[in-house]
Amino acid sequence: MNDPVQDILVSLRDRVMGVSETVLATVDGLVVAADADKTHPESMAALAAAAISLGHRLADQATTGTLRQLTAQCSAGHVIVTAVGNRALLAVVTDEGVDGLAFDREIPTVVDDLKKILAQDTA
Repeated sequence: MNDPVQDILVSLRDRVMGVSETVLATVDGLVVAADADKTHPESMAALAAAAISLGHRLADQATTGTLRQLTAQCSAGHVIVTAVGNRALLAVVTDEGVDGLAFDREIPTVVDDLKKILAQDTA
């Protein structure tokens, strides 16, 4: 039996050139699922949770609305942390050649699909 969350993570990597790893975590930094070979999922989950918490505070302070996503642009790629509702986040590691348009096109559907699955787990 396939894990639908894992299938979504792998599908994002397959559909968007440059996506190399993903970690789905709770907002308190616990790993829910991961598609990662090089990064340590537990460390990525904890750091992404801290980053998104700071991002929420930054958005509140700037009065710019609800935080959706943070991006760290690095010398060899990006780390993109996207809110998945109020209780989860998705950390995505990319190389520097990531297809940003494809990522921006795919991520809303990925987030919606993950939110639906996570909602079923709490029902």
